[in-house]
Order: sequence, then C-alpha cells, then structure tokens
Amino acid sequence: MSRLAEFRKLEQQIARHQDQLAVLKNDPGLSKEIEFETKLHDLLAHYRKSLQDVIAIIEPGAVEKPVRRTSEKPTRRARQVKVYRNPLTGEIVESKGGNNKLLGAWKAQFGHEEVESWVKRS
Repeated sequence: MSRLAEFRKLEQQIARHQDQLAVLKNDPGLSKEIEFETKLHDLLAHYRKSLQDVIAIIEPGAVEKPVRRTSEKPTRRARQVKVYRNPLTGEIVESKGGNNKLLGAWKAQFGHEEVESWVKRS
C-alpha cells in the first residue's frame, strides 16, 4: 500500500471516529456517568479512601488482599533414604542421593541399573 493510500485511509478513520465522538458528547447518559465519576473521585479524595476501601465497606468478603510470599521459598519434598546392599560383599550404603563415593564406585564398576537393583525395598 502506498503512503498516500495509507494516509487517505487514516483520514477516513479519523473522520469516522470524530463523528462517533460527537454523538457520544451529546449523549445525556454519558454526561451523567462522567458527572458521577467526577463526584465519586472528589468524595474519595475528601475522605482519603480508595475504591478498594469502598468495596471492602460495601461487600466485606468481595475483596481479598493478596498474600505476599516474598520471604518464603517453595518447599520440596524431602528425599527418601535408599539402602543399597552389595550382594557380593554384603556392604550396606544408605544415601538420599547419588553423591556417595562408594555408591559412585559401584556404579562405575557394575553399572547404574545393576546397582539400582540392589536397593532394599521396605
């Protein structure tokens, strides 16, 4: 689209919006709403109240203030202790994770799947 065509299209849209604006300016319902809003804001300023304060007065359960959880960290479920028993040596290792030296050595020697099969079930 050429710049001239784009310009003409925008001019037409502005003319339509100006017509709609003129109709709204002459609407008595809109002027009453504007007057009400102005008086309401003046009243709120006079008593130093916010819209949320007014809603809380009119309907106490309608507005709940959000709970701020800035200091709380999300909690994770604690890891379960796994008990590994080496069937060849009879050694027992208790671990919550895989960062155990002996467990790591077993996994390097026998493989992860084999060592995981040594977990004692409760």
